[in-house]
Amino acid sequence: MPALFRAAHRGWPSRFAGALLVLGAAACGPALAEDVKLTPEQARNLGVRVTHPVPSPTDKTLPYPAQIVIPTPQLWVVSAPVSGMVTNLAVARGDRVGVGQNLLTLESPSFVSLQREYLHALTQEVLAAQQLKRNADLFEGKAIPQRVLESSQTEARQASIVVAERRQMLHLSGLSDEAIARLTNEAAISATLTVAAPQAASVVEIAVSPGQRMEQAAPLVKLARLSPLWAEIAIPAANIGSIKSGAKVEIDGYATPGRVILVSETTDAATQTILVRAEIPNNGELHSGQTAAARIGFISAGESAWEIPYAGLVRRGEQASIFVAMEGGFRQVPVTLLAEDQDHVVVSGPIAAKDDIAIGGISALRGILSRLGQ
Repeated sequence: MPALFRAAHRGWPSRFAGALLVLGAAACGPALAEDVKLTPEQARNLGVRVTHPVPSPTDKTLPYPAQIVIPTPQLWVVSAPVSGMVTNLAVARGDRVGVGQNLLTLESPSFVSLQREYLHALTQEVLAAQQLKRNADLFEGKAIPQRVLESSQTEARQASIVVAERRQMLHLSGLSDEAIARLTNEAAISATLTVAAPQAASVVEIAVSPGQRMEQAAPLVKLARLSPLWAEIAIPAANIGSIKSGAKVEIDGYATPGRVILVSETTDAATQTILVRAEIPNNGELHSGQTAAARIGFISAGESAWEIPYAGLVRRGEQASIFVAMEGGFRQVPVTLLAEDQDHVVVSGPIAAKDDIAIGGISALRGILSRLGQ
């Protein structure tokens, strides 16, 4: 990260006077525990160095690594509707396809059997309907008992159910209503089945090759819609408090921002990071599988964000603070930690660009506070 900070060394006088306990109480009267009273000479001898905070110009976090992935609701796997052999591939990886476009062709004895069973069920339905009509006429003439008529009605209903089942099996195999109607009228059984795209999408993976035999439901082609995409960002658990759903997300080198759609409620035990997922509109510049740097906007009460060197941050449990120079010493000021890396932190709090923030001698300042009962 570029060096954003310049330590502003003050011309403190050259000698240290007194022990730490004396320093904490000297010339201060009934001081608050958050205040450390020091003369410039004492501060210099304690190794205190200061710098000015740098405004975070757009209230964004430091860059975090992000993985660009395809949203799971935008992925489809086209599987083999019946067992058979792949005879032809009509697409390649990276191609864009439309709804109903041919992906590949199968030759399938099972598909032949499905068509034959459908046509047989149609014939049985016609015979059952004819028998029902005859028995209805005979019943009207009191030539047969009612139970015979009821039996014919049941048989006709069962035949219609079998036809509906066989028709649905053909639908599942990929035949359209038009193709089924043509099969019904012409009884032209085919051994070749075309597998079509169910959605307008891009081909991201092809799992078969011509000549390969496939079992029913085996994966053939993976399709995906590539806009929007997800950016999955691993955020250190200590920084997650500043990130909320709906926050703006910017990908370095990409002009269109996105939004946070998920802040995970679980922590990765190995890395102590929390998953943040952002949805990014894609105009073709982002690609699934690439890595990028992401900056996340803060959703806060309107406080400004400031970048300071990591050495200036004071931690106590989950609380964070900094030492701000004041007349006659330093004051410990609570801040909200928004982001951090190994060199810098981004915080919000009651500080200004003109303030001097301690970035050296922090241990000595904390030691004085602890002796004052902090």
